[in-house]
Amino acid sequence: MHKRSRTFAVQHANRPNADINVTPLVDVVLVLLIIFMVVTPLLEKALHVRVPDAEQTEDQPPPPGAQLVVSIDGDGALSINSDKVADDAYVEKLRRVLAARASNDRLVFFSAEDKALYPRLVFAMDGARQAGAQILTMTTEAMTAAPPAGAPAPARP
Repeated sequence: MHKRSRTFAVQHANRPNADINVTPLVDVVLVLLIIFMVVTPLLEKALHVRVPDAEQTEDQPPPPGAQLVVSIDGDGALSINSDKVADDAYVEKLRRVLAARASNDRLVFFSAEDKALYPRLVFAMDGARQAGAQILTMTTEAMTAAPPAGAPAPARP
């Protein structure tokens, strides 16, 4: 008798899967997340801050008693201290007041009401610069009534 050879063909039940299995990756990431969540609050408690030493500041001398204040009201009217001044006489009057002061005491404060227009403030500051003011300062607080321009300064205690 003749022996016959039999061949067997094995077929896979499913096709081979080429996708990456991410289940172990997810497990590792979750374990790392839990570790960081537990360790992070412990690290924040050991925060040391080095605060710099206190700085030495020098005391500023008080401002002179007779301050020169140019006020601009809501209508745009100019006044030097408490004297109302017309636009055409503003520079000349301010020049006379500044000429009576020492060369290092030509400080001019500007106080404008909230309703005052910006071009009026620029006009007043330009006029003060033309009159010889060396330092121009804008105030945001209401200034106390100063004596009329050219009046003697009040005596300081």
